[in-house]
Amino acid sequence: MAKNDGSRIPPQNVDAEASLLGSILIDSEAMGRIADKVQEDDFYDERHQIIYGSMLRLYSAHRPIDLLTLSNNLEENKQLKLTGGSSYLTELTNSVPTSAHIEHYAEIVAQKSTRRKLISAASEITKLGFGDEADPEELLSRAEAELFAVSQGNLKQELASIESILTESFDRLDELHKSKSKMRGVPTGFRDLDNILAGLQSSDLVILASRPSMGKSTLAMNIAHHIATKEQASVLVFSLEMSKEQLVDRLLAAEAGIDAWNIRTGNLSDTDFEKLGQAMGTLS
Repeated sequence: MAKNDGSRIPPQNVDAEASLLGSILIDSEAMGRIADKVQEDDFYDERHQIIYGSMLRLYSAHRPIDLLTLSNNLEENKQLKLTGGSSYLTELTNSVPTSAHIEHYAEIVAQKSTRRKLISAASEITKLGFGDEADPEELLSRAEAELFAVSQGNLKQELASIESILTESFDRLDELHKSKSKMRGVPTGFRDLDNILAGLQSSDLVILASRPSMGKSTLAMNIAHHIATKEQASVLVFSLEMSKEQLVDRLLAAEAGIDAWNIRTGNLSDTDFEKLGQAMGTLS
């Protein structure tokens, strides 16, 4: 249960929680419709947290969820008295006439939980701000981590029917068939690599690996350069070993057609400076 600071009651809807649990008790099949949308700690009432946790255990074990199985599971875990006993479970079954609205109850419970977690994260960030034991950079990282933890819990992908996916796939394949030269992914600028990968796919993680000083960074920057300048697509580069100045120098060298070592050492002619000026305009 979320803690109350004594001045305000945290966002919650105990009636919706009871209706959700009651819906599962009168229709155990309903659990499959909300199991991925609501977690145990999303409930405000501690009794409901315990009851839903027991329901999840039964669901994971592929056992039916009803008054008898739920009571036995709670008793086995020495939690039945903490929930108010069998009488409260019976009360839950009488709280709703049907399980038809269980998704709506789950949405309410999840939304209230998100609000409580945001309040908790904000409180922690406030404490960080008033403290002076860490430097600002570390405080920002910890603050971001607090908010990231809240957002991650709410990033859920909805179920999709194969019918809708097949329709999208057919449209994509039809477009590729009509335009023979068009590639499914984003071209890297390296023909042989594109023939293997069909371009960079949005669903893929492509790892470029080799021994040190073999040209991994150069190849990666060449791909980034091609995508940004030739394909007119956005590119974001993260680097743990090279400075932003070094990365830009490599892009300038690729765009201007100048040896990267000459840029690094400043050994440039007037013609080179003209090429660099044009390259800067393109890259900008």
